[in-house]
Amino acid sequence: MRVPRQVAEFNKRVTNPAARAITPWLPYLGTLEHVGRKSGRRYRTPLLVFETHDGYAILVGYGPQTDWLKNVLARGHAVLHKRGRAIDLGNPRVVSKADAAALVAPHSRLLYRAFPYDEATLLLTNEGPAG
Repeated sequence: MRVPRQVAEFNKRVTNPAARAITPWLPYLGTLEHVGRKSGRRYRTPLLVFETHDGYAILVGYGPQTDWLKNVLARGHAVLHKRGRAIDLGNPRVVSKADAAALVAPHSRLLYRAFPYDEATLLLTNEGPAG
């Protein structure tokens, strides 16, 4: 399932700024810092993130035209801010939600499966400092 673009625009302008304030305290939310592929600006997008054995699976609710996804795929890199940590991520790839489910940490799979999205982006944890 994909969320309509009107909802995406509302979330970008209204919901996301409020969500960034609470993501540090919620277990399955994180803020993804990414650089605009055209503007070069830094963006911080709150997203549903699930730990895998070598990185994170991030659910894609708005399909491949999603700005954060296009930015991360173009750069090949992003920084996840989660629970007071900055985690350097790279090697992004979009897969079906079902394919990513097997990689999600077992304690998180039930909640991961509860979200009605079709795709996920897998990102690997990079070694070294984030930034």
